[in-house]
Amino acid sequence: MTHSGNGTAVVGAGLVGSLTALLLANRGHEVHVYERRKDPRKVGDAVGRSINLALSERGWRALEKAGAVDAVREIAMPVKARCMHGRDGSLTYQPYGLPGKGRFGHDQCIYSVARGPLNRILLEAAEAKGGVQVHFEHRLSDFRYNADGLTLDFEDQGEVTHKRILGTDGAFSAVRQRMMKTDRFDFSQSYLEHGYKEIAMPPNGQGGFAIDPQALHIWPRGHFMLMALPNPDKTFTCTLFAPFDGPDGFSEIPDAQSARAYFESHFPDVLDLVPNFDKDWNTNPTSSLVTTRCNPWHIENRVLLMGDAAHAIVPFYGQGMNSGFEDARVLSDLLDEYGGDPSQTEWGDIMSKFTELRKANGDAIGDLALRNFVEMRDRTGDPHFLLQKRIERRLADLHPERWIPLYSMVTFSHLPYVDALAIGHIQDGIMAEVMDRPDINSAWDGTEVEHHALELAAQRVPSPANS
Repeated sequence: MTHSGNGTAVVGAGLVGSLTALLLANRGHEVHVYERRKDPRKVGDAVGRSINLALSERGWRALEKAGAVDAVREIAMPVKARCMHGRDGSLTYQPYGLPGKGRFGHDQCIYSVARGPLNRILLEAAEAKGGVQVHFEHRLSDFRYNADGLTLDFEDQGEVTHKRILGTDGAFSAVRQRMMKTDRFDFSQSYLEHGYKEIAMPPNGQGGFAIDPQALHIWPRGHFMLMALPNPDKTFTCTLFAPFDGPDGFSEIPDAQSARAYFESHFPDVLDLVPNFDKDWNTNPTSSLVTTRCNPWHIENRVLLMGDAAHAIVPFYGQGMNSGFEDARVLSDLLDEYGGDPSQTEWGDIMSKFTELRKANGDAIGDLALRNFVEMRDRTGDPHFLLQKRIERRLADLHPERWIPLYSMVTFSHLPYVDALAIGHIQDGIMAEVMDRPDINSAWDGTEVEHHALELAAQRVPSPANS
């Protein structure tokens, strides 16, 4: 037996689990965190599977509540715009948000952070609290209910009893797999036909960034694309998203030599900037992309799912981590609402309310992420679409209280995802009418187009209010 425990077991010491443990510890809760992997601070981070993370307002708000903003800011790179690379070498920029409206005196922007350093910051902050213990190399195999709570069984590590379990153990959650054995538990998973592989872009010969570090770079090529995000060490993480099978798919790129030919054909401006291309291609895995949904997210006052364990999504809105951090913040808010004394916490009410608040939003951000994949892959190279974005940007600049683009609602506000998705559908209809004007190419920046769009918005769009 590992030990005799009370309090809360957090299964999964990744980003959401570490932040959740920290927020609980800040309120005086006893927390034991269990992680199947070895301590990454001792063995290093896994390479080739990171997909650099885009930290935005929902994530910052959760870090703020946890007292971790200053430490995370040290490793976060502001990214102010998308930069689309055309086949002809042309560059097109799309700013993410409004000038002067972001955190730390920046324009509204996202922040590129590497998973490993961020995870270490949160782990160490949680461990610094007296009520948190982290147990690595503890792979959960099962749990069962008893009079005192739940008994957790770990492969090769025995068993331990806790009052409750918070499952933060990712898209292939062992906690969720056990919940699936209970009656009337719904679960689905859906894989994209696309996978991804990462390639590192090192600093240039002068030790600086090889390409613009204030942009997320996208090479849209229809049914596949390349993306690059900057890191504080002057590198970029480049990620190829392509079908597993069929034309231009991974099945047609069996080795580094064919991958070079693929890049020369589709991304000719990249190869000279990645001197370790062959090694990275041969070493880094080709990984899959999955969306999962389940219901309910909790069982009585005993078990609760959070983050990817409850709602794994594809990475194309940059909201996987942010939505998981928002889960942790909402749980913390509920703990505040239902009483600060850990011994008097009504966990049944909290878990039920958490599921009520977060389930619909988890489904909505999953839909939004799939939608944004199509936009990034197919539409960011379409002149008609780029004109539409310029019109929306102009409306937001001139009338920020009357037109908030969907991306801004998702990334720079705390409006529930489900509300943002609903308003986004309405805005789609408005912009379809605006873009259907026969004079749109010449009149797009005139007052007539502006007033037309705003009139339709006033009739159809409810006023979004941050929560």
